[in-house]
Amino acid sequence: MPQGPVAQAIHRKLTEAFAPERLELVDDSWKHAGHHHEGGIDARPGGESHFNLLIVASAFEGVSRLERQRRINAALREELSGPLHALSIQARTPQEAG
Repeated sequence: MPQGPVAQAIHRKLTEAFAPERLELVDDSWKHAGHHHEGGIDARPGGESHFNLLIVASAFEGVSRLERQRRINAALREELSGPLHALSIQARTPQEAG
């Protein structure tokens, strides 16, 4: 289970929405510490602002790559409008994951 509250919320919401066979969530916030952008600093102190996600679920069968990302973004709407600055998504079916 992920450590911080943001990671826990992401894990819980994606599990409820897609019943994945595999869900890997990696906090890469440390790679962005001190990076600046127009709205401020990318990485929050303590991390949990940048994640890489691998999710494998039958729920993605027959669903385009773009629609998979849209559905994941919809499930994580609250996090994406708040503490989550960036989410790299790999959403696959069990057959695609091999």
